[in-house]
Amino acid sequence: MKMPVIRHLVETQTVESLLAAEEALLEEQTPAFEVEGEDEGEQLTHVFAAIFILNHIEDHQSDFKTALREYTKKVRVSIS
Repeated sequence: MKMPVIRHLVETQTVESLLAAEEALLEEQTPAFEVEGEDEGEQLTHVFAAIFILNHIEDHQSDFKTALREYTKKVRVSIS
């Protein structure tokens, strides 16, 4: 998971375009825009993170850093 890639997606894509990219990746197709990552799994992680962050920003009127912290907290809980 690379934070600069996630930030770029948050700044340049909409939730709708990210959902379309998620669907494309899940169907082993190429998304309509470039998603950086070493493999499809990392690309999907970046897309998931960007979707979560954009939704969190909208739902809680928060900024990118706060939403990113919430996402990383969620990831840490799911790992442990």
